[in-house]
Parts: sequence; C-alpha cells; structure tokens
Amino acid sequence: MKVKDISAILEAWAPRPLAESYDNVGLLVGDPNMEVTGALVNLDMTEDVVDEAIVKGMNMVIAHHPIWFTGRKRLNGEDYVSRVIIKAVKNDIALYATHTNLDNVYTGVNAMMARKLGLQNATILRPKGEILQKLTVYVPVENRMQVLEAMWGAGAGRIGNYDQASFSSTGTGSFRPLEGANPHIGGVGAYEEVNEARVEVVFPFWLQGAVVRAMKNAHPYEEVAYEVMATQNEVASLGSGMVGDLPEPLSKADFLKMVKETFRCGGIRYSDCEQETIQRVALCGGSGSFLIPDARRAGADALVTGDITYHKFFDNEGKFLLLDIGHYESEQFTQELIYNFISEKFPNFAIRLSEVDTNPVKYY
Repeated sequence: MKVKDISAILEAWAPRPLAESYDNVGLLVGDPNMEVTGALVNLDMTEDVVDEAIVKGMNMVIAHHPIWFTGRKRLNGEDYVSRVIIKAVKNDIALYATHTNLDNVYTGVNAMMARKLGLQNATILRPKGEILQKLTVYVPVENRMQVLEAMWGAGAGRIGNYDQASFSSTGTGSFRPLEGANPHIGGVGAYEEVNEARVEVVFPFWLQGAVVRAMKNAHPYEEVAYEVMATQNEVASLGSGMVGDLPEPLSKADFLKMVKETFRCGGIRYSDCEQETIQRVALCGGSGSFLIPDARRAGADALVTGDITYHKFFDNEGKFLLLDIGHYESEQFTQELIYNFISEKFPNFAIRLSEVDTNPVKYY
C-alpha cells in the first residue's frame, strides 16, 4: 500500500475541491509513492502524535486538522508547526489532512455527530450550490449509449443516491466537411444532415476534465459539438452542518445532560430559549456559529457546535438553544470516523487510532 493509494480512497470520499478556500488539505508532507508501514489517525498533527507514530513503526499520520493553513517563510524549529514538519521529514512520515472537505460531505464529520446524538432523518443544514456543471453534447443516435457510458464511467450522471442519470432528445444535425477534414460521415465538400441525439449529463466541477476527455474519446466525430455550463443548483448531499430529530423530545435539562455526556464536555456554554423541550437539533463540528440563521430557518430547537463568541450568543434571539460544547469535543469522533472508513476499504491494512489526547483546552 502506498501513500497515494490511501490518499486516493480518502479523496474519493471527501474530494479536495470541497475544502473551503482558507483550508489546506490532502498530502501535506511526504512522498506519494512511499510504501506505508502503517497509518496513525488523530484529530490533530502534533509533536506527540508524530512521536507516537515513530514508536509504533507507522510512517503516515492522517488527521482532520492540517498542521498549517497559510504559506510559511521558514522552517527553523521556532514553533510547534515547524517542529512537527521537520520531525516528519526527518523520519519519513507522511502527513495527510482531510478537513473541511470531510465537513462538507454527507457521510462526514457532521454525520458522525448526528449518529452519536441519535438523530433521525438527518439532512445537510446548508447545502452547497455552484457544485454541478452540465455538459451537453450532440452525437449520432446510434452512438448515444457508448458516449453516455463513457461519461458515466468518468463520474458524470450521479445525483444523490442515483447514478447513470441523463437526458436525451433527438433532432437533425448538419455540417459540411471542409478541405483537410476526415469526416466520420459523408465526404469533403458535401453537405450532410444526420439524425443526432442531444445528450445532457451533470457532474461536480472537479470532474470536468475527466468527463470531457471520456466523451471525446468515445465520440465518433472528428470535431465534437458540446458545451459545459455551470449551474446554481444546490446539492443536498454536500454542504455545512446537519439537522435532524431526536427520537423523542427531551427537556432542556435532559438534552444538555445528554450532550455533555455524549461529547464528554468539561462544560457547555449556552444561551437559553423560550421553549421547554428539544427535539429538532442542528449541529456543526468545529466553528459553526455561521449556521445560526440556517438553524433558525430549519426550525431547530437547538444548535450544537463550538467556538461561539460572546456576541454570537445573542443571535439565537431566544428562539432556540445555542450550545458551545468546544471545538475539540465537537470533532473528537472524526478520528473514529476516518479509522472505520479506511478499515472497511482495506481490512488488512495496519491502521491504528492514536492514543494522544490533543485537546489544548482544559477545564478547572
């Protein structure tokens, strides 16, 4: 197993283009062609985690949080970030991060939180738009399926829990090959009319190159008439946060107790609300106060997240319970999520959960 094999399976699950613009995901340190002796999974990349990998003979660390976000001008050991990078390089340890791209997929960080809380009928709280592109191509009717199958094979035509989605209509295409052409139908200088299918498929924008190449390779024409358009459609399976329902309503006190016990919180900071029972719950791993308006629109009785600043606590306007359970606490089960995913894909691969608690926040 090579680093690039582990990277590929993680990026099929949480594609890197889904990461937010400020993020830094993927293989951060290491040779993609290096053989992996074993992978250690933690929420963070710290010196203690790298040391643990060394002791356990593992040469890959997979974490949710990247060790750095912005460009660095020097690596001289002056801070923990550069020390981690230097130690990883010296010991041939690859560092891989899957961060906001894993936040933004339906089976990612927030789904794990929802499972831990026992939420039912969970959906994405703020679906992402501007993800899908539509390709329209004109092809002879008899070649329609071979072109469609090629595009499907490249990842086009997936919509939610459906694949091989497309739309086709027929009409008459016309052309006249000029000098130097090598036409599939007709001859140079002769006007032709052909019974053609107009074929349309959608795909996420990062697959455009692969889908267009597959279409052209399968298409019989020397010059292919096609167009690619961006869409504004929201994708229900991609986006920020989740919202779902508890099996039964709980009193505010019982809900707070359940959340505290589930996420092993040292304490919960919260702002109160008017209603006395909680059933519809919104959540977001990490810093999710930007989703307060979405939680209100979704009719949530509570929003569970981390990193809420003082003034943001006013934004619920007493309409729902607003909980800050801590950044680490909200995302702590992500390492379990990653571990389970890789173990299912590669049952015989040496992967272990880190024993290092990286939470920098303590409670007195």
